[in-house]
Amino acid sequence: MKTCYVFLADGFEEIEALTVVDLLRRDNIPVEMVSVDGSDCVRGSHEILVKADCKLSDVNLANACLLVLPGGMPGTENLYNNETLQKMLLDFHATNRRIAAICAAPSILGRLGILKGKAAVCYPGREEQLEGATVLKDEVVTDGNITTSRGMGTAIPFGLELVKLLDCETEAGALKNKIIYRQ
Repeated sequence: MKTCYVFLADGFEEIEALTVVDLLRRDNIPVEMVSVDGSDCVRGSHEILVKADCKLSDVNLANACLLVLPGGMPGTENLYNNETLQKMLLDFHATNRRIAAICAAPSILGRLGILKGKAAVCYPGREEQLEGATVLKDEVVTDGNITTSRGMGTAIPFGLELVKLLDCETEAGALKNKIIYRQ
C-alpha cells in the first residue's frame, strides 16, 4: 500500500495530527509524519514536541495515497506559507488524489483554489477562506478526493473517515468498536 503523509509545521494542533496517525497505524495503513521546515522535531501549538518521521524533501508523491493537513495556529499559516508544500498539494490535486484537512487547515485548500465546486467544512470563523466551496456544518465532509473536518473535537471521526476511504467501511467500523468510540 502507498504512504499517507501528515504534514507538521510549528504550531500544529497535536490532537488533529496524532489522532489521524494513530488511527491509520492501528489499521496498518502506512503513514509518515513530515516536518515541513526540515527539523527533526516539530513543536505543536500546545508546546508538545513531536519527532517527525521524515522531512518535506523526502516526500515522494508517486508513493503517496493521501496528504493530510492538521490545523492549529500558527501551524496552519506555517503550512500555507511553504511554497514546496503548496506545489505538492496542487500537483496531487491535479491528479485527483486524496487530500484531507482539519480545523483551520481547509483554508489552505480554499486559498489554493482546491475547494472550488466542493462541499467542505472548517473551524468556525474560517469559512470565508474556503474559496469556491459550499460550506457545510457537518463534522466531516468528503467530496470527491477532498476530506475536511471542523476541529480537535472531530479528530476521531475525521481519522475514521480516512480509514474508511483508504481501507473500507467495514474496517473503519471495526476500528471504531475497538477504540470504543461512540457518537
